[in-house]
Amino acid sequence: MRFLDSIFGSLLKPLDRRAFQAAVERHDADAYDKTFSSWDHLVTLTYAQLSSIETLRGLETSFNANAQAHYHLGVGTIARSTVSDANARRPIAPFAETFALLSAQADRQTRQEGAEMVSLIDSSPIPLGKLCKWPTWNGRIRGMKLHVVYDPRADVPRGVEITPANVNDVEVGCRTPVVCGTTYVFDKGYCHFGWWRKINDGGAFFVTRAKKNMRLRATTWRLRAPIAGDGFTVLDDSEVVYVSKGNARLPIPLRRIRVRRDKGGVITLITNDLARSAVEIAALYKRRWQIELLFRWIKQNLRLRRFLGNNENAIRLQIIAAMIAYLLLRIAARAHRVTLPALRFAELVGQRLFLRSPIADIHKPPPCHPSQPQRHRCPNQMEFCYA
Repeated sequence: MRFLDSIFGSLLKPLDRRAFQAAVERHDADAYDKTFSSWDHLVTLTYAQLSSIETLRGLETSFNANAQAHYHLGVGTIARSTVSDANARRPIAPFAETFALLSAQADRQTRQEGAEMVSLIDSSPIPLGKLCKWPTWNGRIRGMKLHVVYDPRADVPRGVEITPANVNDVEVGCRTPVVCGTTYVFDKGYCHFGWWRKINDGGAFFVTRAKKNMRLRATTWRLRAPIAGDGFTVLDDSEVVYVSKGNARLPIPLRRIRVRRDKGGVITLITNDLARSAVEIAALYKRRWQIELLFRWIKQNLRLRRFLGNNENAIRLQIIAAMIAYLLLRIAARAHRVTLPALRFAELVGQRLFLRSPIADIHKPPPCHPSQPQRHRCPNQMEFCYA
């Protein structure tokens, strides 16, 4: 009989077992857990994310109830105490490297020659004040931050970093590798002249909002008449220089574009891109909203509100597992050409993880096998009747 893998098994196929095991050996991640390997841990945390399980007891009961599918996943039964111990002390590095490999794989699937390279950078808070007391306070919440570099065209997070809540966004932004030809779009929380110069010197571009206290002086006017765009109107466009009290200047080309949103006020954009039109640059900044939709989707559909542990290591592991689960869903949807909406697809995956069915047919009901198969007769076929 032909073997048919489960939905969960098909989702895990993009994971490179050899590369993961090499990362585990590099970081000695299996030093203290001999019976519960790092692969068991990765599969278990991914299952918890996809099935929306919020407690260790529920995870143990649900996962062990499907023991018939464990062999083909390369795992065994689990115990909640073992999972709790592994969450507390297993290194995060192998899981982070696995996320990076999956992100590169998803990017290769959607890469197009000649397509513009755009990266959105932003962070989202993860409140933990009601769960534990050790997180730091940043003036608004007590918790951690999830920093993401996101490709809106491929719908792929290119980079992820988890920091305490009091870490400034621009500190993480300055550590982001600069890729030549890429346009980085971020909000005014990433205002750092040194980083802007690094982006410019690396042959890349940036689009951001100007702070209210930035002193800019126009040197050349490129546009003064209003031009309508998609949901906004460009008021003016000029090349500017930064002027401080000491008459210092930022030694990179700068443009200032004032935009009036149809459902909002006037915003001021700053960029070092002198080639694109003002309408194109304003449309790029408008696309920054897509990373906010990414954060909302992850928090609503994956487990980033309740955690399987209250220590920092366990929370970091679960956040990385959530991002891995997100990439697995995106890769599977593209590989199997799933036309369902992303939310509907994630719901069906959570309900049918151990169903033995192709991912492309996940929205179809399971086949019904009658007890007595009926014989289908063809009217054009001769039959022999024996008395």
